[in-house]
Amino acid sequence: MNLLAIETSTEFLSLAAGRGDAVTVHHVLAGQRHAEMILDSISALLAEAGLGLGDLEGIAYGEGPGSFTGLRIACGVVQGLALARGLKVLGVSTLLALAEETAADKVIACIDARMGEVYHAAYRRDRAAATWRLAHGPGLCRPQEMPVPESGAWTGSGSGFAAHGQVLRGRLAGTLVRVEPAAFPTAAAVLRLARPRFGRGEGAPPEAAIPVYVRDKVALKTSER
Repeated sequence: MNLLAIETSTEFLSLAAGRGDAVTVHHVLAGQRHAEMILDSISALLAEAGLGLGDLEGIAYGEGPGSFTGLRIACGVVQGLALARGLKVLGVSTLLALAEETAADKVIACIDARMGEVYHAAYRRDRAAATWRLAHGPGLCRPQEMPVPESGAWTGSGSGFAAHGQVLRGRLAGTLVRVEPAAFPTAAAVLRLARPRFGRGEGAPPEAAIPVYVRDKVALKTSER
């Protein structure tokens, strides 16, 4: 299938285009410039991949959790492009995409949620079935309240470990064998996860492209601070 994947839940603008088995990627540090960069970047990516919008058969996107603004940008662009071309869409958890970026088979995916909290989920890779199994989450908590999975051989991945590494290492002592604090969810991972789902007919209409926030507010009140 010819697919486009969009991931803007973090400070990176990450895009991937799949033309059959060939994958073309665009992954840059955008900061707060996702909105001004994304449409031109999609056009350039598709041109590099030898595709036009009319050649696409579906669009996948990182549905969250993550930056509220980034998630809204992704969903707005996905809805617009898919509606214009009559395409199906698929949301992929940003935490699962983060796990997919990790070579390990047992991953605690953890994204800094600001406000002293982290988004988290734990996944086990089932290599025989070429899929992931959810161990716990997705959820939102303070680092010192992170759910502790069964002991042994877990890899911690994501910006949550960059922001709260000491607390998380203490909380997960005895379960972590490695930490990858610089890992981020990517559109290439979203594409890999979405491809078999599209093949199974799981694509949804454009209006189904909505963010999964997990948290319901973006800032602390003065009294909470």
